[in-house]
Amino acid sequence: MTGGPSIAIDAMGGDSGHAAIIAGAARARRKDPTLQFVFYGDEKTVRAELAQHKILASGVTLIHAPDSIAASEKPSQAIRRARTTSMGMAINAVKEHQADAALSGGNTGALMAMSKLALRTMPGIDRPALAALLPTLGTDCVMLDLGANTECDAQNLVQFAVMGAAYARTVLGNAKPRVKLLNIGTEELKGTDELKEAAALLRDADYLPLRFDGFTEGDQLSRGNVDVVVTDGFSGNIALKTAEGTARFVTDLLRRAFKSSLRSKAGFALSRPALNLLKVHLDPNNHNGAVFLGLNGLVVKSHGGANPKGVANAIAVAASMVRNDITRKIGEDLDNFRAHAFANGAAK
Repeated sequence: MTGGPSIAIDAMGGDSGHAAIIAGAARARRKDPTLQFVFYGDEKTVRAELAQHKILASGVTLIHAPDSIAASEKPSQAIRRARTTSMGMAINAVKEHQADAALSGGNTGALMAMSKLALRTMPGIDRPALAALLPTLGTDCVMLDLGANTECDAQNLVQFAVMGAAYARTVLGNAKPRVKLLNIGTEELKGTDELKEAAALLRDADYLPLRFDGFTEGDQLSRGNVDVVVTDGFSGNIALKTAEGTARFVTDLLRRAFKSSLRSKAGFALSRPALNLLKVHLDPNNHNGAVFLGLNGLVVKSHGGANPKGVANAIAVAASMVRNDITRKIGEDLDNFRAHAFANGAAK
């Protein structure tokens, strides 16, 4: 089991505890035997759990972390304890090139703050962004930012578009993904000055490996007519949570409706195959694994409540990012964008 990506895992992060994290790693290893893991957490607790999974008997390193980050802890407090926490030590492993990527299901704000401080942003990136896949009627789409930056200017949005397109080329296999900006309308006159300026810059960037298709509205996110949706972290997080809430609302409503009468229960039996497909499509564990893009190193955020299947999917995302050298691709696209912007500025 050599030669595969090495993933540093915060074994103490997440609502479901270390058991779900380690079971998820075991599930990921069964799918990809080349994966290597470095677990950070309470040695006694983690070692006992690892013993439950024979597939993790090799290719695994366990490093004791005397502390962990609480879900309610402020990022400013977490940073001060980074060196002794399982989360901080996992991130530092990437910084010191002891692992190819870090993964945590813990406190998102703390993870972002620690990652940015330890790894720093790439040249040409002002702010890293949180990106993830969203289910649609067609192929999944990439959306960013999902909460890392509440306020963004036009340059930030353009950088997000470049990073999101590189991510989409990797995970969706689309050589020239369609990119849209989230707005309150599709007309060119709609939206803030920042959105209008970002749109103008992206329209002129036809040399980049992406296709800018203008604006999209929130009700179109699930239609499957876009590969990358770009927005600020404030709007993106609201859109994401709304989509997740709507999915739960629909499934709960269907469950209640099918229990309302004997006829409904009979209908449920006939509809079960279709409903199972719906459940799989809307299950957040099947889309788990948000990536902090724009850092000098890879960090993946697993949903705090993810089950082992969700954790395994997040690990697969991290491994895919490593194998496809996403950081290098983003750097090349940013260099290309800056070179054209400089040339156009000089020409003027």
